[in-house]
Amino acid sequence: MADSFLNFFRMSAPSAQKVAPENQDRVYKRLRFSTFLAGTFGYALYYVCRLSMGVMKKPLIDAGLLNATQLGIIGTCLFWAYAVGKLINGFLCDNSNIKRFMATGLVVSAAMNFTMGVLGVSALNGGIANSLLFISFAICWAINGWAQSMGAPPAIIGLSRWFPRRIYGTYYGFFSASHNIGEGLSFIFVGSLVGAFGWKWGFFGAALAGVVGIVLILLCLHDTPESKGLEPIEVLSGEAEKKDEMTAAEKREQTRRMQKAVIKNPGVWILALASAFMYMSRYAINEWGVIFLQEAKQYSLTEASAMIGINPIFGILGTVISGWLSDAVFKGDRKYPAFVAGVLEAISLALFLFGGPARWVNILAMVLFGIAIGVLISFLGGLMAVDLVPRQATGAALGIVGMASYAAAGLQNLITGVLLDNHIVDGVHDFTYVSYFWLGAAIISFLLPILNWRRKQQVI
Repeated sequence: MADSFLNFFRMSAPSAQKVAPENQDRVYKRLRFSTFLAGTFGYALYYVCRLSMGVMKKPLIDAGLLNATQLGIIGTCLFWAYAVGKLINGFLCDNSNIKRFMATGLVVSAAMNFTMGVLGVSALNGGIANSLLFISFAICWAINGWAQSMGAPPAIIGLSRWFPRRIYGTYYGFFSASHNIGEGLSFIFVGSLVGAFGWKWGFFGAALAGVVGIVLILLCLHDTPESKGLEPIEVLSGEAEKKDEMTAAEKREQTRRMQKAVIKNPGVWILALASAFMYMSRYAINEWGVIFLQEAKQYSLTEASAMIGINPIFGILGTVISGWLSDAVFKGDRKYPAFVAGVLEAISLALFLFGGPARWVNILAMVLFGIAIGVLISFLGGLMAVDLVPRQATGAALGIVGMASYAAAGLQNLITGVLLDNHIVDGVHDFTYVSYFWLGAAIISFLLPILNWRRKQQVI
């Protein structure tokens, strides 16, 4: 049974039927573009299943079902499960069938959202006590966190398996728009459902989005060029001459050796820590931005959701420009645009938190925040770490960065919830201390990568 389970997720064997040499280039470009689209939009729909809770906080509090501390703990369960899963699944995915790996995670994630919607219906009808609802939500959200960790590694490894290094940064930037697309769908689509039909419908809507993503992944994501009868990516891209065939066991041993070296690479850990602080400020807005606008600036739920939804829309611009700019202008050197984006993020966050309730101020803040975070997700959240390691250890580097990022995001959720419940004025949460906490994290995140400015790619 265990062997069958492992074999289901094992990397596809090379196809016995080879594509004719005259058709190699055409088939290769078609399949790599299909893989890129499936990874990008499939992961965007992963996000809808992850951020659905972000627009439901105030309705849950107003209904008397949960308080801010409990919501913070529930969010922390997702992020900490995600952090551990990101590390483990990043390593596992280097040798896995990325189509099956990614689809399985989204199946579980959609199922957890649907289950929480059912639990919500029962709670509203008096069928579940508030304490039991809290425990059930925490368990489901933790399972969802682990499932969510199965999304990014296969999508990014798909880029590594199908795209040459000379254009990898450009397509990584395009792929990173999946974060922003998913966030935008969460705030606008899920926010509209919650505003119109009640908070429980946010979970049902997210589950439906997950089903769409599962179908897309199964139809359009492809494991390796070799599994489709093509030559290895190094040959297709002209990066190397055709090599002697290695056995599957030899490939796995080579990958494990490179992964061990990546664990000892201090540059990867510096980027992981920088990404951790960036994710604190990023998820502060994604998880608590809606309720901040509702309570601190008196926006309605629909208005607040739409306002926060601006940031991921402009984040698409940041991610798309970032990859192309760093490849075409900076020749693969990401440090300078990453530093500028970090400074811009801190400025925009300060404007959002302390700039008053005027709509134009908050719109400008979210536009700038979205562009900055779009660049930083692409660079700090993965690409700069991938640049430091061999292609075969892409998943390991992403696992380390992802573990640190989401552990920090979970810690932020917990600290924010406790701070808010301990600072209530006239029945409304006081966001003063929380705001300083969020802004401090943003500042630290762009200072840390300076330590890596002279570091080169690891040779193993």
